[in-house]
Amino acid sequence: MKFKDYYETLGIERGATQDDIKKAYRKLARKYHPDVSKLADTEARFKEINEAGEVLRDPEKRAAYDQMGSQHRAGEDFQPPPGWDAGFEFRGRGDEGGFGGGEAFDTSDFFEALFGRQTGQGRARAGAARHAAGEDHHAKVMIDLEDAYRGAQRSISMRMPTVDAQGHVTLAERQLDVNIPKGIRAGQHLRLAGQGAPGAGGAPAGDLFLEIAFHPHPRFRVDGRDVYLDLPLAPWEAALGASVSVPTPDGTLQLTVPAGSTAGRKLRLKGKGIPGQPPGDLYAVLGIALPAADTAEAKDAYAAMARAFADFNPRT
Repeated sequence: MKFKDYYETLGIERGATQDDIKKAYRKLARKYHPDVSKLADTEARFKEINEAGEVLRDPEKRAAYDQMGSQHRAGEDFQPPPGWDAGFEFRGRGDEGGFGGGEAFDTSDFFEALFGRQTGQGRARAGAARHAAGEDHHAKVMIDLEDAYRGAQRSISMRMPTVDAQGHVTLAERQLDVNIPKGIRAGQHLRLAGQGAPGAGGAPAGDLFLEIAFHPHPRFRVDGRDVYLDLPLAPWEAALGASVSVPTPDGTLQLTVPAGSTAGRKLRLKGKGIPGQPPGDLYAVLGIALPAADTAEAKDAYAAMARAFADFNPRT
């Protein structure tokens, strides 16, 4: 996937105001609209303009795009890093997912990797009523896998995109203390009552919905409530069986490795995944780690093994 420079698409600078962006978008959209333009590649160009306008005219999408894309150039290979959009606070309910909003249109893989598919449903907007309840907000937050095992209280930083008096997008920050309940899974939402947009005319504030995601872990992988780890074994442990120490997000356990185990075999520790009703399981995926033949004794040991297993062919 290639990185798209939406500012370049609209022919504007990164420091452009929201009014500048709207003017540039309208001018190009009229020029390349398929119903009126006779230029070559009109439909493809119009699609690029529409997509760039959808991102840059929306202060929320623009702020996230700027944060993630300032170090990339158009056309270079690109994959959004894990959790790139964490900590951004947006309008809309948490169960809508992603960034929401916008009219439905044909989007590129790049757009969908960042913002998801456009549904055409849009986001709820604050009403014009004098006593309208505050709008709900949504944000993704990254937590450690260990927090899901034990529960935790964490202070998180939220960044809310706003437009200043000069038409530039800025980020207003605030800190919130959040109680992470034991057993929470990736994709679940925490509702913080009254932490959304303020209401009008004394009406109650909206809520803030936090979508939970896990920081990438150097050792564990998560699938729902199940947790996986790669467990290297010495050849003799796999062949003869052994009792080995296994790390888990909630401490170390002893695991019995059956004799004759092979690389890729999964051994289950029932109920040792993320807590819940029922809890998940933890799976140790076995691998074989070979000692280095870097001493005379080690080479003699390998030679003796070769003689003992002269009839063994690992490629049959």
